[in-house]
Amino acid sequence: MARVRIEQGIVEGSEMSGVHAFLGMPYAAAPIGDRRWQPPQPPDAWEGVRDATHFGPACLQKGGASFDLRVQEQSEDCLFLNVWTSTLDSQAQHPVMVWIHGGGNLGGAGSEDAFDGAHLARQGVTVVTFNYRLGAFGFLAHKSIGANFAVLDQVAALSWVASNIAAFGGDPDNVTVMGESAGAMSIGALLGMPAAQGLFRRAILQSGGASNLVTRPRATQVAQALLAKLGLETSQLAALADVPLEALLKIQPELGREFGGILAYSPMIDGETLPQHPSAMIAQGSAANVAILAGTNRDEWRLFAMMSGGPKVDEEQLTRIFGDEARPALAVYTEARTDQSPELAWIDIMSDLVFRMPAIRLAEAQVKLGAPVWMYRFDWESPAFGGVLGAAHAMDIPFVFNTLDVGLSRTFTGDSPTRQPLADLMHASWAAFIRSGTPAIAGLPAWPPYDLDRRATMIFGDVAHVVDDPQGQVRAVWKHVLQERDNH
Repeated sequence: MARVRIEQGIVEGSEMSGVHAFLGMPYAAAPIGDRRWQPPQPPDAWEGVRDATHFGPACLQKGGASFDLRVQEQSEDCLFLNVWTSTLDSQAQHPVMVWIHGGGNLGGAGSEDAFDGAHLARQGVTVVTFNYRLGAFGFLAHKSIGANFAVLDQVAALSWVASNIAAFGGDPDNVTVMGESAGAMSIGALLGMPAAQGLFRRAILQSGGASNLVTRPRATQVAQALLAKLGLETSQLAALADVPLEALLKIQPELGREFGGILAYSPMIDGETLPQHPSAMIAQGSAANVAILAGTNRDEWRLFAMMSGGPKVDEEQLTRIFGDEARPALAVYTEARTDQSPELAWIDIMSDLVFRMPAIRLAEAQVKLGAPVWMYRFDWESPAFGGVLGAAHAMDIPFVFNTLDVGLSRTFTGDSPTRQPLADLMHASWAAFIRSGTPAIAGLPAWPPYDLDRRATMIFGDVAHVVDDPQGQVRAVWKHVLQERDNH
């Protein structure tokens, strides 16, 4: 058992196969009682030695998505983080990676099986994972109570890292923030958020960009709908602090269905914590010195299509997205596919709308500012479930953490002779970027930085190779769509 002194007191962790793990450490005070729907407050100090050999409770959730949670306990008192490190030398200055989990802002935790940091720690990286408030607890927004509590939790975790990570062998001046899906979208917000400036040097965004932000009128609609379901008036907002947890958890999925899933629980452009849309802030240089590694999975939307009965063109949504250009847009996507399948072309459209195009736009903004950017696409097709998932959403996570055989990761990745070799490559490449700001490693082809002429993109499939401007023929379809979406 190893002990480490941090600002709040002494913690005792565990050690296995050369990796120290310190789990369930509070990075903020419990957001309960009067602290519900308040910005995170500093954690309390403690006397004696705090046991850090077990994960803390996950944040309250219902209706979200996650890999296996190693902790089934949930609590409103959930702002805990975890550290894996191969050294406790405070002068070691190992690069630091801080992981922001996905789950649609409704589910997940830093304690999920797939996020085990031991493998990256063996690559010389000090790894941090953490929980942040979910659903209404993290994203309810109203002018009378504030906004963006979950993203402020993320800033608080990064601030804890800045103050304490040296005690775990980490370099507070060499921090990479990394996230997937909703976690990557949070990073998109952090890149434009004044409070997060200077807390990280690099960012890895997997399946997400500076997207799924909401305006104040939209957030107010969600808050008012929540109040109505609870039988409260707007003047009774203060009473929300006393609403039973079970009532709030019951309403969360209902609001998600009414307001477009993650858009019911997303960061809000409030003029304060987020002064403008992050895309605008990034274009103005808010993250000009941050190196970016970003990419998406080839068949992101297949996972969601499988969960809802299989791929099928949603004509109504197609029209909402493209207006009068709906049918021509579908035709462009269909013609771009070798199988000429409109249903799978719809999968490509949704994958691009939600994930790929926001990532490309963020990359473009950074490139224009002269920041180093590397782009990838994950094309490895899982043989699981008869191959219906392809390279679906979240499939990349166990490859970069090298946790292929843990929990649900094995179920969704199945087995193939290319699986582990690809995980070894991606794991080492991500570790190289975290260490030095470039993902180049032996075993990969030359990987040029992204630019607006060549648009070089590393394709991670059965064989890794670079393609210039993959799916370039469909990018023009989105010329005006995402800008209009940001403004609404």
